[in-house]
Amino acid sequence: MKRALPIFAVLAALLVAIAVANPFFLEPAGFLAFVKRAAPLVILAAGQYFVIISGEFDLSVGSLVTVEVVVAARLIDGDEAATWPVLALVIVIGLLVGLVNGAVTTLLRVPSFITTLGMMLVLSGAVFLWTGGAPRGALSQAFRVFGRDTLWSTLILLAVGVAAVLIMRANFGRTLVATGDNERAAALSGVRVTRARILAFVISGLAAAVAGILLGGFAGVSAQVGQGLEFSAITAVVLGGVVLGGGRGSVVAAMAGALTLEALFTLLNLYGISGALEFTVQGVIIIAAVAAGAVRLPFSLTPRKGDAHVAS
Repeated sequence: MKRALPIFAVLAALLVAIAVANPFFLEPAGFLAFVKRAAPLVILAAGQYFVIISGEFDLSVGSLVTVEVVVAARLIDGDEAATWPVLALVIVIGLLVGLVNGAVTTLLRVPSFITTLGMMLVLSGAVFLWTGGAPRGALSQAFRVFGRDTLWSTLILLAVGVAAVLIMRANFGRTLVATGDNERAAALSGVRVTRARILAFVISGLAAAVAGILLGGFAGVSAQVGQGLEFSAITAVVLGGVVLGGGRGSVVAAMAGALTLEALFTLLNLYGISGALEFTVQGVIIIAAVAAGAVRLPFSLTPRKGDAHVAS
């Protein structure tokens, strides 16, 4: 858990800076509005954490979020009665995409970077083909309430956070960490590596579905609603101190990394700095994290490579 302490310090400093720049942030309504904006990214980061801690990547979540929103809007088209069946379908789509990603990566042994990059392109192409770049239909009020209402967004975020912590404290969480830390050692010790990684991708797909539901309510229907979110999620996880190669990191710190990233973007916005700088910031964070990991690696003790541990 000591590895995660810096991100909480940075988050606290950014929140103080935001409060200084905008005193309204100190009020419950102001802070909860920030939590509502951050909720989709925090949930995506939690899902991405499970994949990264197992030693893989998921680049398809941004496009999956877009698919969820566009499909939901087209099928509901303002019909309140269709809300719950479409919500169920959205969840199923997320689970299926995660399952395909996991199966192709583990059973066909295609690197996850290539698998999920391909899935990202497939989903993006499908959305453009279906919508022509201009999504049709409309989300119902019952659908949008989850992303619009601060209470719902906060409750969903808390539920996801608690579930993620409980999963990582269970045997499955320790299995994921062992898999990412040393796949061969984990397999020799009886860990079902293939199943663990497939489930990690399924969880990531589920997280993308939930994030899509919140974003649909908060941001509305757009063919670009999920654009770039895959990189934001990876940046948040890395910012939280999770090692990109897997086997090291805390899910709580990964979610804190997402809050920190959102706080940083909020502060930049308050000072009138262009939103285009967000991608630059994310790129610098990812490069710095990988470089820091490369520097630390030679000083790591080899016998500890097989020691699986996680702080949740």
